[in-house]
Amino acid sequence: MAAVALLAAWIGGIPFQLFWLAAALGIFVEWWKLTGASIGWKFPGFVYAALAFAAPVVLRMDTEYGLAAVLWLFAVVWVSDIMAYAFGRTLGGPKLWPRVSPKKTWSGFLGGTFCAVAAATGVAAAFGAPNLVAVALVSLVAAVVSQGGDLFESSLKRHFGVKDSGKLIPGHGGLMDRLDGFVLAGGFALLVGLWRGGMDAAGRGVLMW
Repeated sequence: MAAVALLAAWIGGIPFQLFWLAAALGIFVEWWKLTGASIGWKFPGFVYAALAFAAPVVLRMDTEYGLAAVLWLFAVVWVSDIMAYAFGRTLGGPKLWPRVSPKKTWSGFLGGTFCAVAAATGVAAAFGAPNLVAVALVSLVAAVVSQGGDLFESSLKRHFGVKDSGKLIPGHGGLMDRLDGFVLAGGFALLVGLWRGGMDAAGRGVLMW
């Protein structure tokens, strides 16, 4: 899935939009099934799925910095997720929030965040971002939000008594399980991009300070 996402990001345009539309529809179906008869949870699921679609698509619409912004977002989410797991498994230590996610540790959270900031700032530097300190700060918030998205989805599954959001990806659960951090980190990036660059230059708004 990661390889397909990268290829779609590189191509851009309709293929990229269709990829994220399919992902968003899958997320909404999983949310709908997960929440069962709880009608009050249906509308938040629509918002969550819409955010999964809108954030990468709007960022990529920036013809000059769209690809850079999406690659930056991938770096934040994927590196924080992978390195949080690596640091947590290697160092262990106090649990981050055992009631919600018993395996996550503070060492994983801090290690994943640090590595994500370094990787994302490196991506921005490769695309000529002039103020790397500002990018590092934005990356820091995005990395924390990404890991918060992971915890949010874990708490949601615990609330409804399920282990995985779906069975679409054998051994990895559903789309929500794979994109939990991406959705909220993408939403944060979208807000920053729209605030600073508007619809046509959201990528610039995220990276060019």
